[in-house]
Amino acid sequence: MTDNVLITIACGTDNPNRATRGLFLAAIAQKQGKNVSVFLLDEGVYLARKGAAENIKAATGDSADDSLAHLQATGVPILVCTPCAKSRFIEEQDLAESCRMATAGELIDLACDCATISL
Repeated sequence: MTDNVLITIACGTDNPNRATRGLFLAAIAQKQGKNVSVFLLDEGVYLARKGAAENIKAATGDSADDSLAHLQATGVPILVCTPCAKSRFIEEQDLAESCRMATAGELIDLACDCATISL
């Protein structure tokens, strides 16, 4: 069993339940001492924009912003699919703290060495 966990999130404001749940699971894994990475793709790249997660909540009341703040404070890497972001006019300077652009190759490298959860 591995202690490396990759959470991929392909939804954002279009599905606040799944988007929030992905960030929440990443925060839980980090609190359990796992080596966590988050990879945002498709609509999920919107979560990486500064302030974008502030008003995203799941039906359970969980806040995407709370989980994102925890991930940022603990240094969990939040990788943002470069072509997905650029096609949505999101540039590196638009990204929140701890977020950076990444490639599909990085996603594959991570996935090959991690337990992966996709939302």
